[in-house]
Amino acid sequence: MAFWLLKTEPSNYAWSDLERDGQTVWDGIGNNLALKYVRQMRPGDRALFYHTGKERQAVGIVEVVSEPYPDPRLDDPKRTVVDVRLGRSLPQPVGLAAIKAHHGETGSFEDFDLLKISRLSVVPVSEVHWQRLLEMGGISP
Repeated sequence: MAFWLLKTEPSNYAWSDLERDGQTVWDGIGNNLALKYVRQMRPGDRALFYHTGKERQAVGIVEVVSEPYPDPRLDDPKRTVVDVRLGRSLPQPVGLAAIKAHHGETGSFEDFDLLKISRLSVVPVSEVHWQRLLEMGGISP
């Protein structure tokens, strides 16, 4: 199982939308590196659902439930999507400021692509970072 962070502008598709829908196609990705990461996703992978914009915080957990496939709404086989299913909300959202504040600590995030390549909409998350983010979000290992 791999871990990811999926960014979305809440005005486009928010956590509350996924709570209503239960499952969605994760689409709209155009960056080549982000698309490369989507192509690496497999059913059973977990991802943090991250609100961008003014919020800048992880708010929930989703599960990847499909293999990557070409976006059926586009005529471009390189534009890959996956289906994700609602997992659970984080008891305490994990904000970008809190992630940055852990610089230099055990499990710090200095090599985390969320901080290094901030415009990337799909980010791999190491197992160490995943566990740390869940703890910060109020979920015990």
